[in-house]
Amino acid sequence: MDGSQTRAILFEMLRSFTTLARTLNLSRAVRELGSTRQTVRRHIAQLEEARGEQLFVLEDRQYRLTKAGRESLLDALDILAHGEAWLENQSRRINGLTHIAMEGEGGWGFFLQQHPISKVWTQRAPMLREGLRAWAMAEGELEHAELEQLRPYLMVFRKLDEEWVCVEVGQRSSYATWYGWKWERSAIGRALPSLPGGSVLARLLARHFEEMAAGHGLRYDHIHTQMARGEEGNFEPVNYRRLLMGCRFPDESFALVSLVERTYDIEIEGLPEERRLSMPAGLAMDDSEVSTK
Repeated sequence: MDGSQTRAILFEMLRSFTTLARTLNLSRAVRELGSTRQTVRRHIAQLEEARGEQLFVLEDRQYRLTKAGRESLLDALDILAHGEAWLENQSRRINGLTHIAMEGEGGWGFFLQQHPISKVWTQRAPMLREGLRAWAMAEGELEHAELEQLRPYLMVFRKLDEEWVCVEVGQRSSYATWYGWKWERSAIGRALPSLPGGSVLARLLARHFEEMAAGHGLRYDHIHTQMARGEEGNFEPVNYRRLLMGCRFPDESFALVSLVERTYDIEIEGLPEERRLSMPAGLAMDDSEVSTK
């Protein structure tokens, strides 16, 4: 098969690759794909030929990813997720930055727009400004004294295997005050929860965390969605501005720190005004005069 034919069925080959990589079982992958054993084997062989590297080894009828296969998997998942989201007009770039707009059943939706870090300085965002200043002064060191006063507002994650796990929830953080004290305590040690947007949205959002882990830098997003709230667990609209900061644990391993401020003051292109204003009154943290000093 020549290069043009390979490109024409690229998505089919990537689905075969990612499904087999997840199941490591040919029969199960065939069932999930609604395909045939011959087709899945052919797709893997075509990918290996095109890339010039082996993606799987077969030992005692058990598939295992090679080093090249493991290194290729995240890119393959990203291509599929971005391709599907782009095709449905759910994901695009605005001035080179991420924009997501997904609608789901029952009025659920997820809207995100990434903004330049410089907007933290020009918008009314005192807590995020303090977070940015403290991060710079601490030089990314999580246990630095400059971050001490901010810790009650932070949520901290560590990557274990392929999962992002919560290791700390500040008692005054947006997460704790939204979900309540029971969730705050039970969140420790758990992986990031799945959202109603399905695997495509999960992959798009996971990529943001992985980019942070690779670059150890900063990311600034405005988000509107619906999340379960309180002990009742009813979904309610929420807006927030999120500053992600790349930090270091004392052992020099990577710590992903999230500083979130609930607010009506968000800018997301295409977000209906009625959605922006639908967050229940009294839940905006900036209206509560949040102070880190």
